[in-house]
Amino acid sequence: MKKIFITGGGGYVGSALADYLVTKDYKVTAYDLFLYGENVFSSKSNLKIIKGDIRNLDLLKSSIVGQDAVIHLACISNDPSFELNPELGKSINLNAFEPLVKISRDAGVKRFIYASSSSVYGIKEEANVNEEMNLEPLTDYSKFKVECEKILFKYKSENFDTTIIRPATVCGYSKRQRLDVIVNILTNLAYHNREITVFGGEQLRPNIHIKDMLRSYLCLLEADSKKVNGEIFNAGWQNMSVNNIAETVKNNIGKDVKIIRSISNDNRSYHISSEKIKKILNFETKFTIKDAVKDLVQAFDKKLLINTLSDDIYFNIKRMQKINLK
Repeated sequence: MKKIFITGGGGYVGSALADYLVTKDYKVTAYDLFLYGENVFSSKSNLKIIKGDIRNLDLLKSSIVGQDAVIHLACISNDPSFELNPELGKSINLNAFEPLVKISRDAGVKRFIYASSSSVYGIKEEANVNEEMNLEPLTDYSKFKVECEKILFKYKSENFDTTIIRPATVCGYSKRQRLDVIVNILTNLAYHNREITVFGGEQLRPNIHIKDMLRSYLCLLEADSKKVNGEIFNAGWQNMSVNNIAETVKNNIGKDVKIIRSISNDNRSYHISSEKIKKILNFETKFTIKDAVKDLVQAFDKKLLINTLSDDIYFNIKRMQKINLK
């Protein structure tokens, strides 16, 4: 499989994944609305860019012909953005999904990889939240992820591999930067304001460095069909408390960074186990939250990211509010 079609190929993970796969000698098509800008790639060759809506079935049909694998990342990608316009969120995150799967299968795509979310588990007391556990999604965003998982596995066959990955929260630097996820939020505020606020602090949050996220998709692409067809894999690094994340940020930016602690009524902890992907696919993370902080600091130092406290391009909900997508 050498021809890879990435929906959401202009996103935080998608744009970085497109560049990464090109370096691994794949021919990549990045399909996206590019709401956050089009200057998000480093690759000049073996990368095709298609500006299109995931709900445009005719464009999808013509674009997916000849592709070997589809990695489906496109969605309204967090709860606040989704809740801004629930009908829009449903049309993109749920209603567009099954037609995409059918189009992919009918076009002869060999493997379909779906980016679900570790949020599908809801709140669990167990120490190791694994892929066999009951799903208890708390929001429509997470509920639709669950529905898409069920839909995808209906199409599993010997000729059409269906694989689901449930990532932790991604962190670190990308040309299409997000600064509205926890590690990136705290790093941005600590670097520019020299002050961060922690609400509660004992809550656990699973994260994964963006470089490891890219490696996980490559792993799924290159794995034997028998190991991934019809399978679900969590993908995360260690589950770290918000307090520890804040301390890691401070320790890698400067002693002058002030951490303000505030009481929170929301003490929910999220955590996942990534033992299955390690056991079956021999995949282990190589990068840490500390690495993510250092990468972002380097990007700030080099002025690769500017106006990071105010420009809506770094914040999904602000950009969604601005463009009013229908």
